[in-house]
Amino acid sequence: MANFGYLRNTSVVKKNEPDKTRDLVARAILERGPASAVDLATRLSITPAGIRRHLDGLVADGILESREAHITSSNLRGRGRPAKVFVMTDDGREKFEHSYDDLAVSALKFMASKNGAHLVSEFAASRAEEIERKALKKVASKTSIEARVEALTDHLCSEGYSATSASRGSGLEICQHHCPVAHVAAEFPELCDAETEVISRMLGTHVQRLATIANGDGVCTTFIPKSSKVASSKKQSDSLISTRGA
Repeated sequence: MANFGYLRNTSVVKKNEPDKTRDLVARAILERGPASAVDLATRLSITPAGIRRHLDGLVADGILESREAHITSSNLRGRGRPAKVFVMTDDGREKFEHSYDDLAVSALKFMASKNGAHLVSEFAASRAEEIERKALKKVASKTSIEARVEALTDHLCSEGYSATSASRGSGLEICQHHCPVAHVAAEFPELCDAETEVISRMLGTHVQRLATIANGDGVCTTFIPKSSKVASSKKQSDSLISTRGA
């Protein structure tokens, strides 16, 4: 699991044990996405009363917010309404260590204002290609879409995206529970577009972005059809690596 360091806001992280636990609760949601109080209590081995106390404090401080859980067949089996889930707010994400957002946004705005909109797109493509360059050797040698998704997910985790993958109906999903450049991407969606294109290229198939943190969603979610066929020969993989300069 990715380690993002302590929250920078001193009102969240203090030296006493209760506040360290609050940090763990916030970190669990940042790294794994929206979760209910029951899920968090089980995952962190905290009593229900204890987890609710920490969640109430984090909500009061604007670090988390509660939302209605998505209704599925599984949470319709029990009685009553589905439990609420807790998600990280934009302010909460700002408390974690990540890229120099303000400087990056200012630089990109400056480029765009100087008739350099094309430079923003070129920068986004260059950044995405850097992700591709680092991940390609791990991904391109895999001969099935499932293996490529797993390899890419592992790489994204190593880069701080706290990614997970799972089967979803007729396909697979990669969920990135943390985005180091979320606030920059909110201003410049070209970053998300270029990243999606690179994911598609590495997996060797069409993919669909269903949600992004930059757009206000809890996680970045990418859907990959299970029926996808990828290049399986070593020659094709080596060619792909060569063209990207890995």
